[in-house]
Amino acid sequence: MISSPIPRLAVGTLSRHKGVYVGTFVAAVLAIALLAAGGTLLFSVLTAKPTADRFAAADVVVSGARSVQASSVKSKKEGKTKTKTKSERLTGAGVLPVDLAAKLAALPGVAAAVPDAAFPVAVTVDGHLVLGADGAPVIGHGWASAALAPFTLRDGAAPERDSVVVDADLAGRAGLSVGDALTVTTKTGEHQVTVAGVAAQHLAGQGALFVSDGAVAAVSGLTGPTAVAVRTADVAAFEAEAAPLVGDAAMWTGVDRVRADLPGALPDYIGAISVFGILLGVTAFAAVFVLVGTVALAVRQRLRELALLRAVGATPGQLRRLVGVEAVLLGLLSAVPALPLGMLIAHLIAGRFRDLGVVPAQFVVVLSPVVLLLAAVGGLVLTFVAARVAARRAARIAPAQALTESALAPAGGGVLRTVIAVLTAGGAVGVLGFVPLGGNLGLGMSFVASALLVCAVAAAAPVLVRPLTAAAGRLARLGGASAWLAGSNSRAQARRVAAVAVPLVLLFGITATMLLSGKLSENVVAQESAARNAAATVRVGDPAGLSPAAARSLATTPGVTGSATTIPTRAILVTGGKPEDYPAQGLATTGTPVLDLVVRNGELSGDGTFAASATLTKAQQWTVGDDVQIWLADGVPTTLRLSAVYERARGFGDLVLPAALVAAHDPRGLVSTVYLHTDDPAVANRIRATWPAATTPPAGDASTQKAAWELMVTIALVFTAVAVVNTFAIATVGRRNEYATLRLTGATVVQIRRMATMEAGIAIAVALFWGVLVTSIVLGAFGLAQDGGLHLIVDPLRYAGLVGTVLALGLVAGAVPIRAVVRGRQIPATAERG
Repeated sequence: MISSPIPRLAVGTLSRHKGVYVGTFVAAVLAIALLAAGGTLLFSVLTAKPTADRFAAADVVVSGARSVQASSVKSKKEGKTKTKTKSERLTGAGVLPVDLAAKLAALPGVAAAVPDAAFPVAVTVDGHLVLGADGAPVIGHGWASAALAPFTLRDGAAPERDSVVVDADLAGRAGLSVGDALTVTTKTGEHQVTVAGVAAQHLAGQGALFVSDGAVAAVSGLTGPTAVAVRTADVAAFEAEAAPLVGDAAMWTGVDRVRADLPGALPDYIGAISVFGILLGVTAFAAVFVLVGTVALAVRQRLRELALLRAVGATPGQLRRLVGVEAVLLGLLSAVPALPLGMLIAHLIAGRFRDLGVVPAQFVVVLSPVVLLLAAVGGLVLTFVAARVAARRAARIAPAQALTESALAPAGGGVLRTVIAVLTAGGAVGVLGFVPLGGNLGLGMSFVASALLVCAVAAAAPVLVRPLTAAAGRLARLGGASAWLAGSNSRAQARRVAAVAVPLVLLFGITATMLLSGKLSENVVAQESAARNAAATVRVGDPAGLSPAAARSLATTPGVTGSATTIPTRAILVTGGKPEDYPAQGLATTGTPVLDLVVRNGELSGDGTFAASATLTKAQQWTVGDDVQIWLADGVPTTLRLSAVYERARGFGDLVLPAALVAAHDPRGLVSTVYLHTDDPAVANRIRATWPAATTPPAGDASTQKAAWELMVTIALVFTAVAVVNTFAIATVGRRNEYATLRLTGATVVQIRRMATMEAGIAIAVALFWGVLVTSIVLGAFGLAQDGGLHLIVDPLRYAGLVGTVLALGLVAGAVPIRAVVRGRQIPATAERG
């Protein structure tokens, strides 16, 4: 009976304190929306499936290797062991024995066994590269496998030795019809062919080009099929009969048949998973941080009311229940608009990421009720916990003391804040001191370190702001009555200054760290690439790729004294039972050295050897002369001897392999760039004239990654900016009594507004001090790991822009609410009057 009025009282409190709780409601809506958006995007990419099945007409598909698997055995108690098997997806496809299709076709119950050789091709028409829909790759096949999708002819006839069949979408995109000429480039060379026919169908996510079955080996360079599709009425019986014949080859049925396709032909969601994982981490941190801070500030604005309730007989438990019920009601109300808003944000982000090429064009946002429910529950729990924690002291101490603290600066919470500050600061030191920031984890770990430092600043903020507000207060004495009062208020209300400053610290510390660390990484890669390629007089590249034969022709041009040919690929190493994928380059050189990799130990050798970056060598604990097993792009393991360790790996790769070896085992196998050196300007000009596209393609997908990173920063910036405005508004509305008292004692509207603006200026100065310090610590450590230099600003223009953004946002956020509360001759309504 005693607690039964609490829900009604909570509803009344929410309606009575609209000014304070509207701000909390906005923060909760945005937090839940961002959690829902990030969770939905990550769920969508984790559950994404290929949109097309090229083996739809088959019952079973046998494929070569599509991943590298490794097992590790861990000993447990009582002599027991635990085996873990992990796998890493290949970028290429292993081949099957040439005679396997015939053997499978001879098994009982098999209606047909069709071999399929899948290989990437570059198609050019009149010198223009032609891709599939939404920039999808074009995959070549033998004509016999056309029936597996199935593809049927719309025009023309089946392909012959020097002709091809293209799918309907490719024909329409390139304006091709029967008899037209095109160039097909593969690792075996450039093939001039004509269009023999146009298929009536096309597949989403990949273009299809068919050559005659007799020309497959010559065009693709494959030694066997990459898959065999089988038609049979009894799948289980076939699998049992075929097992001895296929050996370790995988057999796929049902919806898994698509996994037998060439990896390069399927949408790649591996990168998207990491991007959306980081996005969820960034948005979740900002949402949690801002929501907890906003709720705590809103509750602190009501300390006087809570103290009065204690004075008239309310028990600590009743106060805690009241605040908890208010938080639950607010969380439930916030979820109603937040979840649809979250889905809208998810669709907008997905659309932008598709445009940037961060996710495949076929990526779709999937509605998951579970994810939305978790986002709503997460927001509700955060609101509830933050409110209960903020009200714990008012509910615990004596009523008289609570009333005193509501009028003065509240005390308490020092131990908990100190523990949190020490733990988070220690975590940041651990990340910056022990995690290799120069590796692939550098950017992500810089965000983690800055987030931990911001948390430390937030926890210790009431203590950290005191010396700064004291100094600002002394300076403010020189500025008149309003300035003197602003300085006095800031000194006396350190917690209030901290509450307003912390979102600005978050805004600057996180945004500056993410943007500037990305820019620093970009600068280091550009500088290292320029130094590595400095000796090259001419660099020839083509977006479609050059055939190894064309590269050799360039390298033997009369007058060229040195060349370096690079073929990008991926290679897999197994360490401790875990396979990991690494970027690599196939390298062939002639004459004068053209690429300067800064070889630290050993020397670049030829066949049977490889070189590794200093970072990878240290991580793997290799020494020159070690024999290392490496899995190539098609899953074939090879043992090579480490002959050199080099420094300049950024934008290049961690492994350097023989070019011929890479070309033989990478399904694409095309040259990305040929670096040439000549002392004769006429030779250089002649090469440029012969190869109009004598430019180097961008290294990897750096521009795409940069755009994705900046988009994530923008999302965090917008949300945090809203939180800053929201925090200032709550703080201003909570001081209506104070402003009303000032007006009654003779202060003018202009004086009060000037005072509030100066208080905002003090909070901004405090925030910039700690934000700049956080950013400098993280950027300094990140820069030392990148190139040994101390980089604190990186990009002066961008740095100044961020400082200006914080300054402008803080001043506007401080000025607008005070003008709404203190207007003309009207005395602000007090809290008691509503």
